[in-house]
Amino acid sequence: MSTTPACPQCAMENTYPDADNYVCADCGHEWPMLALADTDDSTDAVIKDANGNALADGDAVVLIKDLKVKGSSTVLKMGTKVKSIRLVGGDHEVDCKMDGGSFMLKACYLKKV
Repeated sequence: MSTTPACPQCAMENTYPDADNYVCADCGHEWPMLALADTDDSTDAVIKDANGNALADGDAVVLIKDLKVKGSSTVLKMGTKVKSIRLVGGDHEVDCKMDGGSFMLKACYLKKV
């Protein structure tokens, strides 16, 4: 498992250290490694959807993109409404139940209803 953080600008995990900075290979954003140490202390991180709206436990959301489920031929279709989400820690911030089962999703692929 990689110890480098996800990009704060595009939320992609394809990052690498370069001298005193982290660099995102996807969008080219660079940020200092020291700034990350200051932000890790906040335990009250606000999880936001794709439009920047704050999410909370019990909210209803809609998928903004078709998502392929790893290890399965299942595809979660764009526009699918998910009711009563639960926020959890980690890189997949949202835990939810749909017709196809229980899924962990990234908030950047969701829009608050």
